[in-house]
Amino acid sequence: MKIAIIGAGIGGLAAASLLTRAGHEVRVYEQTPRFARVGAGIQMAPNAVKVLRAIGIEERVRGIGFQSEVALSREWDTGKVTSELKLGREVEQRFGAPYLFLHRADLHAAIESAVPPGVVHLGTRLAGFVQDAQDVELAFADGSRARADMMIGADGVHSLVRETLLGPEAPRFTGRVAYRTTFAATRLRAPIAPARTKWWGPDRHMVVYYVTAALDELYFVTSVPEGAEWMTPESWSAKGDLNALRKAYAGFHPEVQTVLDACPEVYKWALLERDPLPRWWAGRAVLLGDACHPMTPYMAQGAASALEDAAVLARCLEGAGRHGLEEAFALYEATRKPRASAIQAGSSRNTWLRGETDPAWVYGYDAWNAPLGA
Repeated sequence: MKIAIIGAGIGGLAAASLLTRAGHEVRVYEQTPRFARVGAGIQMAPNAVKVLRAIGIEERVRGIGFQSEVALSREWDTGKVTSELKLGREVEQRFGAPYLFLHRADLHAAIESAVPPGVVHLGTRLAGFVQDAQDVELAFADGSRARADMMIGADGVHSLVRETLLGPEAPRFTGRVAYRTTFAATRLRAPIAPARTKWWGPDRHMVVYYVTAALDELYFVTSVPEGAEWMTPESWSAKGDLNALRKAYAGFHPEVQTVLDACPEVYKWALLERDPLPRWWAGRAVLLGDACHPMTPYMAQGAASALEDAAVLARCLEGAGRHGLEEAFALYEATRKPRASAIQAGSSRNTWLRGETDPAWVYGYDAWNAPLGA
């Protein structure tokens, strides 16, 4: 089939790689003119790495990512450990894949490398589309048009594809914002333990981890209450006030202060979410990733869920052909929606790993072997 994918994020590129391998003619349309290395880390739990393995980039990301031996939850002021989840060799033996911490740009570049040249079209913003029983016609902001047998909306929390299919619905501001950045570890005045650590405060938190195997780049992300008067569309590159961030974490443990003192700049963005959608597809168009299940980052499963979507959608499309799309899309939704909705709800609660937790239902999932259907 001819397949158009809107959005060249992690989910969109993963779907492009898997579907081109399956023999489809894929085109990815991305409004961004170029990919930038904005300071953001990302966690790839075993359930996500199993998809990266099928794409063919597991060894590459193993080589560049940080593998923490443990995930710690610590009290914001005393530093007392409230939970300790063994990662490293233990998590790989239990779930069949490693747990990796990477710079988002490094992961994105690795997935992009698995997409054939000429598939991704940058600087191409979707303006609208119409569909009938035969195909989908796409119109772009530059006046160009394209046709495809089916379309995948992987265009994020502000998805035009979703809005066109299901009607306008603004994402809900959670009342919280996140500050995040990466910076060279040489800026630290004292060493930071090589572990993924989440510092839990009364109404805010901070997660800190390295994003390279060489331990030369550090990342942190926060969640801080913010009034509704501060609201901006989700952005990877909106700068935040470093002094305001340091003030928000005054009194936190000395290790947190060490990280904040070393930080040269920070980015800030609103944390948005939606309730589960009534459906994920209509006609020849189907949604994937944040376009259909945006979630808060508190379980580190947003990108992982998009990767799972790509794998399951590729499975459901096997043998479907251009006349079997409705059955394939319905099977995809029935398979993915219950799990994605559960992760959405769990992430919204922001209690994941705060105390002793068995992560098997999340990390043990295998998108390639999970039963298809409800």
